[in-house]
Amino acid sequence: MNNEEKSIDFSSRKVVAMRDVQEAVAGGATRIVIAESCVVTPSAKDFLQQRNVALATSGKASAATATPTAPSTITGGSPSRTAANPRLFNTPEAEAIKKEICAVGRKLWMRQFVDGNGGNISYRIGPNEVICTPTLVSKFDLTPEDLSLVDLEGNQIAGTKPRTSEIFLHLEIYKAVPQAKSCVHCHPPHATAYAITGKVPPNLVIPEFEVFVGKVAISPYKTPGTAEFAQTVIPFVKDHNTVLLANHGIICWGDTVTHAEWYAEVLETYCWTLMLASQLGVPISRISEQQGEDLLAIKKKLGLPDSRFDTSRMKECQLADLEMPGSIALTPTPCDGNTGKSASAVSDADVESLVKSVTAAVMEAIGSK
Repeated sequence: MNNEEKSIDFSSRKVVAMRDVQEAVAGGATRIVIAESCVVTPSAKDFLQQRNVALATSGKASAATATPTAPSTITGGSPSRTAANPRLFNTPEAEAIKKEICAVGRKLWMRQFVDGNGGNISYRIGPNEVICTPTLVSKFDLTPEDLSLVDLEGNQIAGTKPRTSEIFLHLEIYKAVPQAKSCVHCHPPHATAYAITGKVPPNLVIPEFEVFVGKVAISPYKTPGTAEFAQTVIPFVKDHNTVLLANHGIICWGDTVTHAEWYAEVLETYCWTLMLASQLGVPISRISEQQGEDLLAIKKKLGLPDSRFDTSRMKECQLADLEMPGSIALTPTPCDGNTGKSASAVSDADVESLVKSVTAAVMEAIGSK
């Protein structure tokens, strides 16, 4: 057997993509040489890491695939971070987290919060290390062996399956919120119904929602998996542990994987309950402002975030939204499809004429029998 190293020289290229490295590895390459200024796409890096193919610059192994023997400092970001340690992926703590992620994945699937291979889960196990679910695997079928380890830039440093393409959404939260230890992204139908109408559920209706989730935000739509998509949540995640993703789903963060999943459950049940109540045809009773203050005090004691803690940004005497509970969209103006006149503009003569026409048609039908 020929165990000699086979290098492929890509030093003349400005960009190395997935197709390039796939062809190189198919040709037997064990080492890829690039120029210092060359850009290697994340998917290409992941592919090389999974196949233990070295990525080298000027004869030295690149940080993209090299295993650090000692912590080193990354100064490109703010604040500075140490290089990711792949050994964390196989510690007893990591093994317990992997099992919890798989259990939560099954709960999401059983509650119909995810379908197909949808949704993703992560846990920040170290200062620059995050365990996450893989791409293209149903959350019902997850096993600990399916999971991956990435750094805060999204580079996969351990795991046999490619990490989720939406990991950057989670990473932006970890960078912005130091207390965030886990993120759960899923697509619960009733909460997502709000997200696709550009509305957020109102407050001061059910105590549990006020304490554990409370006032939610909605981020603008961007293509999932992109850097732009990940950055949409940055303005909201410090003051909210749950954010609606426009036309997509939700993202929740917590101090544990299970707690992040709880917030998804609380939000979904709340949205579902509001929709059911709105169909009963009677006003929905609301919690008073003073009682709402009591719930906010409980929430603050638990250390959960809420934008309403910042009184300088609150509207005067308004813990609750003015919108009626259960409303998921603006009520359209009724319109006559033929004339374009709104219902309020229809005259009494028009109504009387319509009644006469219908009455005449009914009498004619009765008389013909």
